[in-house]
Amino acid sequence: MTTFADLGLSESTLQALQDVGYEQPSPIQAQGIPPMLEGRDVIGQAQTGSGKTAAFGLPIVEHVDPDDSDVQALVLTPTRELCIQVTQALRSYGTRKGIDVVAVFGGAPIRSQQAQLRAGGQVVVGTVGRVLDLISRGSLHLSGCRFVVLDEADEMLDLGFLEDVERILRRCPNGRQTALFSATMAPPIRALADDYLYDPVHVKVQAATLTVDTVEQFQVEVKTADKAEKLVEVLASEKPDQAIVFVRTKIRCDQLYRKLRDQGMNVKALHGDMSQGQRDGVMLGFKGGRVPILVATDVAARGLDISTVTHVVNFDVPTSPDVYVHRIGRTGRVGRSGRAVTFVEPRQRKELEAIEEHIKTGLTPWEPGAKTKPAEVREEPKRHDKPRISRNGDEPYTTLLLAGGEDDGLEPGDVVSAVTHEAGLDGEAVRDVRVLRRFSLVSVPADEATRVVAQLDGAKVRGATLRAQVAAA
Repeated sequence: MTTFADLGLSESTLQALQDVGYEQPSPIQAQGIPPMLEGRDVIGQAQTGSGKTAAFGLPIVEHVDPDDSDVQALVLTPTRELCIQVTQALRSYGTRKGIDVVAVFGGAPIRSQQAQLRAGGQVVVGTVGRVLDLISRGSLHLSGCRFVVLDEADEMLDLGFLEDVERILRRCPNGRQTALFSATMAPPIRALADDYLYDPVHVKVQAATLTVDTVEQFQVEVKTADKAEKLVEVLASEKPDQAIVFVRTKIRCDQLYRKLRDQGMNVKALHGDMSQGQRDGVMLGFKGGRVPILVATDVAARGLDISTVTHVVNFDVPTSPDVYVHRIGRTGRVGRSGRAVTFVEPRQRKELEAIEEHIKTGLTPWEPGAKTKPAEVREEPKRHDKPRISRNGDEPYTTLLLAGGEDDGLEPGDVVSAVTHEAGLDGEAVRDVRVLRRFSLVSVPADEATRVVAQLDGAKVRGATLRAQVAAA
């Protein structure tokens, strides 16, 4: 069994790992740390919760010289929440070596961040927009930056940040070492890697490896009208130390929060309509263990990386198998077990089947005290109702841009439904759905993209007329 000592880490870093309670490396750490210590560029394909922060953070700690006040390493993140999380982790890894880590992100006073940079900071962790702003003001100098990490590059793509990422990379020395981490490898991300990484080592950890072995997975078939009462029953029976309850919409998030609160539960809501201050307060309470139950939308929970989450409840069936894997990866973190319960309405059996095929296991029917059985793991089901195209997950995908978003009343399920019904794709071939205010993004197999665009363009969804095109790389 591989240990952290086997990976070539120094004694001070090994002691820091003991301080934070890490016992043995996760797969992404075991595969990613050695080439990064050798100075190789690395592409790491792994979900949140795989331990990727340590996979790039520990080599950074090893390489950085605490006696040199220049910025030697830069970690770019898509969100403020992830920026704070990564900063906290790097500080814990580098505390024994005396490494100064500075976080820079929007929504906070830029002058205080400028002051921190003037005072030092060998490692800077920042959101893309704030990093560019500080560069333009002459407050952040990257001429001595020898190590650059792009964390959750797929989220940067979805938020439209890749052009800004390229601007930042062009300000870094040509001889730098670069690492790119992403759950998926959409064509624009592959192109970015081709342009800015030199002969990278590709480290890939399958999503199923991260979740199936560490999370017991259950399903509850329930009518729409009975879901809230069933949730109360499930939570009362499971008695989670900490649970995240995922819902599709902000309105449902608020409704369910009030329902649970009125039942006397200690619960908070987290969604995109809340102010940044409100979201920070909720996340601090949840991370500190003061709030045991969090009702959240997918977008709001991005960057929420908490090892003490014991349960995930999918109150609404995820919009795609990838979203399911991302959600349940919030529990069963590295070295711990977790439980996931998915509510399935009678009309959603097809979505459930797509999830089960994707993760290569069946979801056990839930009842109080239920345990999963090894026999639940199954072979690929044989279907006779209609032919399905088998997809191995490594084929190229293309991101489509759809005119129509939250302002038009669209939800992720509407986008998936439009692609499956109008263009005839199976639900398992639809990935990475994002509904933003005025437009939506969805990824489909590259060889189907032109046909899907033609079928979707002009289609009506919830009264909105979609305009579809391939997103610019």
